[in-house]
Amino acid sequence: MDTGDFGRVLVIIPTYNERENLPIIVGRVRASAPSVEVLVVDDASPDGTGELADGLAAEDDHVQVLHRAGKQGLGAAYIAGFRWAFDHGYDVMVEMDADGSHQPEELARLLSALSDADLVIGARWVRGGKVVNWPKSREVLSRGANIYARLMLGVGLHDATGGYRAYRAAALEKIGLSGVDSRGYCFQIDLALRAVRLGLRVVEVPITFVERTRGSSKMSGNIIGEAMWRVTQWGVSSRLNRLRGGARP
Repeated sequence: MDTGDFGRVLVIIPTYNERENLPIIVGRVRASAPSVEVLVVDDASPDGTGELADGLAAEDDHVQVLHRAGKQGLGAAYIAGFRWAFDHGYDVMVEMDADGSHQPEELARLLSALSDADLVIGARWVRGGKVVNWPKSREVLSRGANIYARLMLGVGLHDATGGYRAYRAAALEKIGLSGVDSRGYCFQIDLALRAVRLGLRVVEVPITFVERTRGSSKMSGNIIGEAMWRVTQWGVSSRLNRLRGGARP
């Protein structure tokens, strides 16, 4: 895949105890998009993921590693990765999970859509999108969360929680990162909402999401609770502002 039209592209992969998955996903990224570079953001994984990432970087100059002091949440890891990317002059930043749920072979589709967008979200819940090996309960939870976010926030996105996405660096600069403090999967809704409200062009493209086969999911009740609380808070605040005749926050 030729990424020359987009400038320098960085795939950011946050990790916490992903020793089994990391070499596989990095290898697939490098095979499917040889010109793309990879940044592993490791939160001091107890299983030695960070040290393994250092070994991958030593063997491949397209792989870099950012070590953080401890587990601080998905949102904080991505923000650290974005800031590293700004400091090193990248033009496009891609979010990708380490567990294999996001297919590197579909990266070309996201980047192609970025030619006419500021943010591209790889979406499960649009025509052509699908999930593989999910229990029905997980699908209902994800679909329901996205419907709730769409209704509460008034944005026309079908997969605002989707974590496989590509940003233009200029779009992230407009969004601003200093005021973003969402830590879990709510982080994805937060940035998508900010992009929409700034008038940036957000496009959803269908992807196939595959449930991890190695390691354990980081999803928890606290993460779900944070997302529900923040979406409710943002939605109520927006409605109150409109009633008062003010601008949206």
